[in-house]
Amino acid sequence: MDSPIAVRGEGCWVIDQSGRRFLDASGQAAVVSIGHGVAEIGRAMAEQASQVAFAHTTQFQSEPAEKLAKRLLDLAPPNFRGGRVYLTSGGSEATETAIKLARQFHLESKQPARYRVVSRRQSYHGSTLGAMNVSGNVARRAPYHPLLTEWGHIVPCLCYHCPFGKKFPDCAVACADDLETHLGQNQAASVAAFIFEPVVGATLGAAAPPDGYVQRIAEICRRHEILLIADEIMSGMGRTGRPFAVQHWNVEPDIILVGKGIASGYAPLGAVLISARIVEAFENGSGAFQHGFTYQAHPVATAAGNAVLDYLASQQLWDRVTPSGEALRSQLVEMESHPNIGEIRGLGLLLGIEFVENKATRLPFAREKNIAERVRQAVLDLGVLTYPTQGCVDGMNGDHILLAPPFIIVHEECAQIVRAFRSALQKVFPT
Repeated sequence: MDSPIAVRGEGCWVIDQSGRRFLDASGQAAVVSIGHGVAEIGRAMAEQASQVAFAHTTQFQSEPAEKLAKRLLDLAPPNFRGGRVYLTSGGSEATETAIKLARQFHLESKQPARYRVVSRRQSYHGSTLGAMNVSGNVARRAPYHPLLTEWGHIVPCLCYHCPFGKKFPDCAVACADDLETHLGQNQAASVAAFIFEPVVGATLGAAAPPDGYVQRIAEICRRHEILLIADEIMSGMGRTGRPFAVQHWNVEPDIILVGKGIASGYAPLGAVLISARIVEAFENGSGAFQHGFTYQAHPVATAAGNAVLDYLASQQLWDRVTPSGEALRSQLVEMESHPNIGEIRGLGLLLGIEFVENKATRLPFAREKNIAERVRQAVLDLGVLTYPTQGCVDGMNGDHILLAPPFIIVHEECAQIVRAFRSALQKVFPT
């Protein structure tokens, strides 16, 4: 069936050509933070376009790009003071940029043997070839397997399905130590960087790590002279209650990737935040990064990014994420007693609901039952938009729904989401 044609957005709602209203409980793909239809953003973009719509970065800088870069660095951890920002057109481009940046950093640092970017299984960092190479999403990688190089993947951090069969805190974050194990067995001196989502979005359904995990990963990377790349494309820009999710654990990565919420969907925009020590290595070396995109640092897109930051501040939306997330989660947990809901998890307004066939054993449904999609369709029939995915258990099996509504969501809209799920559960899992 063809998707409806969207013609208008208002707050947390999207309206199609027939006039039907959909409550956007997923922020589309965890993109929309300030809500749909904010006129100030469109006006800022139009004003910039009327002055200069495009100026190629080999010839000009632009005021909105310079302004946005400074503001992003001000939001970042302290080690980004004196850093730089590489502005892209989205998250996949940001990941591609980070991979090449990590490689060239080690060349500048006289460590030419380092090139591998290690990541985690059941991870996703973008759809372009380099980004897919570092992703660990089995199903999305499968069609392109002959094109991909295996640089190394360690176990995911998902306590509900611990790969070691352990429980926190007795596990002593063994999943983090798997990085140490991998490095000991696979030429640590060839590793340039480790990339991870501090809170895993699409592939694990808003899986936040236990305390000590991120800190341990960072410590291992430092000791082995490996760059730490925090993929905040989905979890950043306030989505979890902090500007960047990694700040919940007071860790300073070397590179931060952002996208999605940076312009709240009003323009294609992403960014790579580069810490001061990386900048210093380039300044003391070649002085140039061998990389570029035609539309990087686009004046109209960066004008949108600045306008979104202005709106987040003027409407105090940063401060609404944590209480709104708690309010939505408190209503969702009332469903957790359902025999086919395994876990409701997440942080801030990035939440996930996992469905299981057997609650006692946490056994996932067979993939062919397509549970996540069936739940999505049942909820959609009631006018609520969600983000379904399979594979959270082993890359193929495991069904969950991701929720990432705009930061402006109110109590009654949260209640409507929960009512839709209750009805969907009755339809998909009839007793």
